Amino acid sequence: MRDTIRRFEASIGEAVVGQEAVVRQILIALLADGHVLLESLPGLAKTRTVKAIAARLAATMKRIQFTPDLLPSDITGGETLLQSGTERTLTFQPGPIFGNLILADEINRAPAKVQSALLEAMEERQISVAGKTHAMPDLFLVMATQNPIEQEGTYPLPEAQMDRFLLKVLITYPSPQSECEMLRLLRRENEGEKASFETLSQEEIFAVREAARRVSVAPAIDEYIVSIVNATRHGEILDADLGKWIEVGASPRGAIGLDRASRVHAWLDERDFVTPDDVRAVIHPVLRHRLMLSYDANADNVSADQVIDRLVEKVAVPA
Repeated sequence: MRDTIRRFEASIGEAVVGQEAVVRQILIALLADGHVLLESLPGLAKTRTVKAIAARLAATMKRIQFTPDLLPSDITGGETLLQSGTERTLTFQPGPIFGNLILADEINRAPAKVQSALLEAMEERQISVAGKTHAMPDLFLVMATQNPIEQEGTYPLPEAQMDRFLLKVLITYPSPQSECEMLRLLRRENEGEKASFETLSQEEIFAVREAARRVSVAPAIDEYIVSIVNATRHGEILDADLGKWIEVGASPRGAIGLDRASRVHAWLDERDFVTPDDVRAVIHPVLRHRLMLSYDANADNVSADQVIDRLVEKVAVPA
């Protein structure tokens, strides 16, 4: 199974040049059964990355373009009155949320009321409409993209929704060499050249998820994860700056996310047990969107990643 997953990862890397770390983090989210939020400045291949993954999965992709005039029912669907002869019946018409891979494009272009339509689907894998519950598919993954909040015409995502994303992945500018390769790749695509790749089935994804769940986690690793998350809430005990920088720490979902993501990372590295290195490898995308920084941190231009670096430095590693 690892060889299949490696070929899948390499195939995505051929379509999205120079973003190997981004591809690996999204792959971890897919195999850990968690939603992912992609953030970058415009033009850095957020949508292309999601579409490249969808093309290589035997799954249904649905795209929702978030705009300020979008309504919650445009996402979830709703009851529609249908007439057959003299009979009229209310029938539920599913919205675009009923798919396997949901591309929520520029999710922060819509106000909080619309964004909150995703809350139940992301956490409970179901939608309630008109008093009836409708289950999501077994393979269900929301991959949302957003531009930084400083961009004009954007809205901050509600904290409850941010907490439901397993990972927040930051996409940065590619290297000059990667950008040159990107130009050559786009020229080949414009000339009609099509890349060949194998498709990853849903059964293979479920099998890998089950294998990752069987990766063992020692009690010392559990304590390490909990110590890190607890330090986000009581940082002043470890370091004065942490207490000054963090306004609100991570919820228990932070610990759950570290556990799930670190087990997948260990499985990808061909180990059947989790090490502190696995936890540290996934800690930034798991926690960066769960920390609410204080005014002092913003005034000092301290980012969430810098706060996490300090946490990793201060929390003792299990022997």
